[in-house]
Amino acid sequence: MNFLVTGAAGFIGYHVTERLLDAGHKVVGIDNLNDYYDVNLKLARLGRLETNSDFTFIKLDLADRQGMADLFAAQQFQRVIHLGAQAGVRYSLENPLAYADSNLVGHLNVLEGCRHNKVGHLLYASSSSVYGLNRKMPFATDDSVDHPVSLYAATKKANELMSHTYSHLYNLPTTGLRFFTVYGPWGRPDMALFKFTKAILSGESIDVYNHGEMRRDFTYIDDIAEAIARLQSVIPTVDKNWTVEQGSAASSSAPYRVYNIGNSQPVKLMEYISALERALGITATKNLMPMQPGDVLETSADTQPLYEAIGFKPQTSVDEGIARFVAWYRAFYNV
Repeated sequence: MNFLVTGAAGFIGYHVTERLLDAGHKVVGIDNLNDYYDVNLKLARLGRLETNSDFTFIKLDLADRQGMADLFAAQQFQRVIHLGAQAGVRYSLENPLAYADSNLVGHLNVLEGCRHNKVGHLLYASSSSVYGLNRKMPFATDDSVDHPVSLYAATKKANELMSHTYSHLYNLPTTGLRFFTVYGPWGRPDMALFKFTKAILSGESIDVYNHGEMRRDFTYIDDIAEAIARLQSVIPTVDKNWTVEQGSAASSSAPYRVYNIGNSQPVKLMEYISALERALGITATKNLMPMQPGDVLETSADTQPLYEAIGFKPQTSVDEGIARFVAWYRAFYNV
């Protein structure tokens, strides 16, 4: 099939594109190649994808309304996997307008492209951050997501609401993907594992927030890509028996679904760091810091609906996943 992957030069976008190409699909990848983090890493990812003749890269900003409309009209995609966004919880505290342009206007442009060109299925990145102040564990897609604690999280909830509207009004099948702390090779330099690894190998200390008293549902990137590759063929359908009063919040009378994609095995931050120390063979010097604004204490994914839909759920252990990341990091940076 002919796929569009937005954010194809990004961490998740790169891995998903590679997975689709391996399965024999044609992929058009777009990215604006912004400098939120090292552009050379993005270009290196693209360089690997461009060795496949079924991949085409177009530099394009999601917020470019005419450019996006022209792209959709020219390509006539059968599937769209929308992973492009302005990422990062903490960055949203400093640069909120970047999130409005990319995550709100950009998402609307994707929805409009799908609507006007009869795309068969739109899958888009949401986030575990939408659960905000929730304390019930594990997080289930039936839970309320009305209390986000960062603008980033608020934009991701807005994406789900916008998608439901288009599913309802235009019968556009949409699937939201709530990712839980994704990590692995080719990861983002602004995320903890990358920052910790770089600091430890440089002989520097690492900042450990909330004195390490946090738990995360760390999810390995290959598991994310596998789940998306399977979900793209599970197209939501209309359910005329669904009601707001009795139906799941993750579904609808419209062709709309939302899934958690997480490892379902929360790990203490200190245990995560210990796994990294074992992989590196170095003990880190730790600066114990207070909680950061916009952060949450714990995440844990209920993935039973995902398993029922595709017969798969993430399961790569932290020890295995971190070892693979460290091997990639040492090779890529020649450390």
